[in-house]
Amino acid sequence: MSDSYPLPSADPAGLGFAATPLEHLDRLIRQHIEEGRYPGAQIALARRGNLALFRTYGLARTEPHGLPASDDTLFLLFSQTKVLTSCAVWILIEEGKLSFMDRVADHLPEFAQRGKSEITLHQVMTHQGGFPSGDVTKATWTDHARMRAEVCDFSLDWTPGTRLQYHPRAAHLTQAMVIEAVTGQDYRDVIREKVLVPLGLATDIFVGVPSREQERCADTYAPEPRDNSAEFRAAGMPSGGGYATARGMAAFYQMLLGLGRLGNVRLLSPRLVGYVTRNHTAARGDDAMDGIPMHRGLGPHLRGDSERIRGLGTIGAPETFGHGGAGTSYSWADPTSGVSFAYITNFMAPDPWHTARLDRIANLVHAAID
Repeated sequence: MSDSYPLPSADPAGLGFAATPLEHLDRLIRQHIEEGRYPGAQIALARRGNLALFRTYGLARTEPHGLPASDDTLFLLFSQTKVLTSCAVWILIEEGKLSFMDRVADHLPEFAQRGKSEITLHQVMTHQGGFPSGDVTKATWTDHARMRAEVCDFSLDWTPGTRLQYHPRAAHLTQAMVIEAVTGQDYRDVIREKVLVPLGLATDIFVGVPSREQERCADTYAPEPRDNSAEFRAAGMPSGGGYATARGMAAFYQMLLGLGRLGNVRLLSPRLVGYVTRNHTAARGDDAMDGIPMHRGLGPHLRGDSERIRGLGTIGAPETFGHGGAGTSYSWADPTSGVSFAYITNFMAPDPWHTARLDRIANLVHAAID
């Protein structure tokens, strides 16, 4: 473990975790790997600023000979990356450089074209911006001027603010370009310098993996071929291109449970953390999630009281918040207990199995909380 990692290790029992549900959790993940559901995985469990559990399973790469995953292996986060990108926005809010109620076009004037002049940052961050199909070309990975141009040229799919629909790539590409416009820096550098380095997580979480660290990256597998290239890993796409260890994500969510503080580092104010982890979309169903109320915050989403939920555990407290990665992973935090948990795998599994296993995984952790 990196010397800079901010969470000291502690005994799970001493932190109030029951042993039997955690044994069931370990057995379930081992069963998944034995069944060939995914090659490798990591889990991390933390409470009250301490790391209670960190385990690595299986293979980082299956070819050419099978490379075992290690505790330093970095797994693709997919959309878990979104909360990291949004965190950079949160910090710029607290620096007085942005407001959640700013229009995107206030900072990206070209964004006003195609009827987008009045879209606010709040609408974008709660997936109400009206352009869920927006995406950029591969050429933008190394050319952020082109990325800005393509983002500003997004077309509306529906009138902003009238619907709630997950924006898989467009919302956080927009946030990234706002970050660059406000700071004059590459958004990847802003995330690293303003979020990861201060928290002591710069060797556990990457949005844009430098070449010297890429050997640590697990390959990602799926029913259809995935891009495991050096170019993709370095691109650090703001919506789904981050890489991390599970312990890194568990620590990041401990910061949010600490109301912006991790150890001696105060990254955000309690007021801001309370605002971004609040349910801003009530019980409205998400058109992209089969009408499931996702209870969107300004980065993560919440468990809420709905019967139909995704990823945070059926038996989780309503206040539990977090975010998942497509077909692979989820990380979350429970403010009622001070527990954060991260589960990351390297196979993009289809539904219904994916959603069902996430519920079982999360419920076992919730069951372990005393």
